[in-house]
Amino acid sequence: MASIRKLKSGYRAEVARNGVRKSKVFPTKQEAKDWAARTEFEILNHDKVAAKLTLGELFERYAREVSPSKRGHRWEVIRLEKIGRDEIAKIRLEDLSAKDFAKWRDQRLKEVAPASVIREMQLMSSVLTVARREWELIAANPLSDVRKPTKPQPRDRLPTANEIEAMQLSAGEDLTKATARAFHAFRFALESAMRAGEIAGLEWDRVDLDRRVALLTHTKNGRPREVPLSTKAVELLRALPELNPVFGLSSRQLDVLFRKLRDRADVTGLTFHDSRHAAITTLSRKLDVLALARMVGHTDLRQLRVYYNESAEELAKRLD
Repeated sequence: MASIRKLKSGYRAEVARNGVRKSKVFPTKQEAKDWAARTEFEILNHDKVAAKLTLGELFERYAREVSPSKRGHRWEVIRLEKIGRDEIAKIRLEDLSAKDFAKWRDQRLKEVAPASVIREMQLMSSVLTVARREWELIAANPLSDVRKPTKPQPRDRLPTANEIEAMQLSAGEDLTKATARAFHAFRFALESAMRAGEIAGLEWDRVDLDRRVALLTHTKNGRPREVPLSTKAVELLRALPELNPVFGLSSRQLDVLFRKLRDRADVTGLTFHDSRHAAITTLSRKLDVLALARMVGHTDLRQLRVYYNESAEELAKRLD
């Protein structure tokens, strides 16, 4: 039943039906009555109300209520808004089925790489899972019955000595210039195995050159970690001008500048993130697997296999 109580700040409407209790304060009594009547109807006709919602409306609610609590929520919201403009977002929950998602998947694969489709399917599945478990809007997740595209093979691209030299010439030596610092960041990544975003966000108050340790508070998995620094990594940091953040570049600037100097050096097929592959491959010769996982921030040791790219020829030399 619904009840309306007068408060100093307005009117509190309280509803209790079918074991569900809800309350809310409104400035006027009429608003409180309207909300109570609407809420009672929604509780008594929950399944019917939920069925009329569209997938796009689920995206909007998830972006509003769930995404803000996540690291990198801005990009998640952007992806949800993009998918929300697709035809599939217009389908009501009562009509939504696995074949709708299969059709969307096949069309999307004509537009972007399989890895992108997999990420978008995982995001939509998260929305549907919350809608089922927490919001009780659907009885099952139809996306769970849809086959995901085959995962692409992990990259095995490593920079060569000649490519590094060519990019060094392209970037220049003057570290007061942003382009030179972008390549300097790449060299630092080769030593530390840190991601581009972690390097761009590094600040001096979290770097101890004497202890040779850098503290990362914002990482991909959301867990802070301390990164041990090699002598070479410390030398690279000491060579930088006094800037804060350390490299004086945002993530976007680092990405754009690295691409420009790479293309100018006529280096093809190399990304900044390939430095992480190269670093982990090199570090695997110095650290045992547990120490390496701790340094690079992997909680699952199987993740190291994605980044470990030592060739059979190099392994053969280590056998002697």
